[in-house]
Amino acid sequence: MSGFPNVRLRRLRRTGVLRELVRETELRSSDLIYPLFVSETEAGRSAIPSMPGVERLSVAELAREAALAWEEGIRAVLLFGIPAERDETASAAVAADGVVQTAVRELKGSLPDLVVITDVCLCEYTSHGHCGLVHEGEVVNDPTLELLAAQAVSHAAAGADIVAPSDMMDGRVGAVRSALDEAGFEATVILSYAVKYASAFYGPFRDAVDSAPRFGDRRGYQMDPGNVLEALREAALDVEEGADILMVKPALPYLDVLCRVKEAIGTPMAAYHVSGEYAMLQAAAERGWIDGDAAMLEAALAIRRAGADLVITYGARTLARRLV
Repeated sequence: MSGFPNVRLRRLRRTGVLRELVRETELRSSDLIYPLFVSETEAGRSAIPSMPGVERLSVAELAREAALAWEEGIRAVLLFGIPAERDETASAAVAADGVVQTAVRELKGSLPDLVVITDVCLCEYTSHGHCGLVHEGEVVNDPTLELLAAQAVSHAAAGADIVAPSDMMDGRVGAVRSALDEAGFEATVILSYAVKYASAFYGPFRDAVDSAPRFGDRRGYQMDPGNVLEALREAALDVEEGADILMVKPALPYLDVLCRVKEAIGTPMAAYHVSGEYAMLQAAAERGWIDGDAAMLEAALAIRRAGADLVITYGARTLARRLV
């Protein structure tokens, strides 16, 4: 094959129509998952200062926000609950009338076709802020599994379409799958936070739900940012235990990991454009340093290009309006 001047790759870049015809990666509103914070004590809406444009919502406001997102083409939401009370054993996490369980029933009643995903973890419900039960200062793995499984079953009983274990305890996907099946929820999907790194990008989220650990940190159960082979092992184990969809979190600093997992495992993949990633773009946009909406779109497209079938992002509604 001859090169330039016979080969001119710019020919296909001359107009927007030509560029669209040969585009390799597409982003649609239906590829987006919208994370939402629902609070048991919230009367309406309250802003989260470290996440501009994101709010804590009452159950009623959650339903209104989800309805607006649905009208814009977003078909799935991911719920995080903020309970009125927390204790050592995360008892509010499994309550039938808990904040997430109530929110799921409200959403499925008003928007039956909306895909409702629930975060399965204890950090929002424990007084110590860790993702598992604590014994003598240590986060204990196996005793936590039973509680996580019960939490997932309570979400499924409320009507959740997908449960998403995010705790990073070993064996939790298998425990959740077994409990769901035994309770008659064989059709409930598991979206596993299979590859969740101990990241510096979670700060604004912890502000939103007040879930920062009261002692220590989460490096003992979340992954080391330097590891990728471990990610492949985690992903393979979760599929073996019954995960239907896998997630990589955070997204942009780990696009190489996302690509590797997608190529090696081949299951549907999600990636979470987390609170810190979102907040950095918003902060730069507020200062006029970047076009925030364009940067958000470029980031989401990069996540799709790296292998994500689904993009979890706080900018979902902004993106959906641009994609119309």
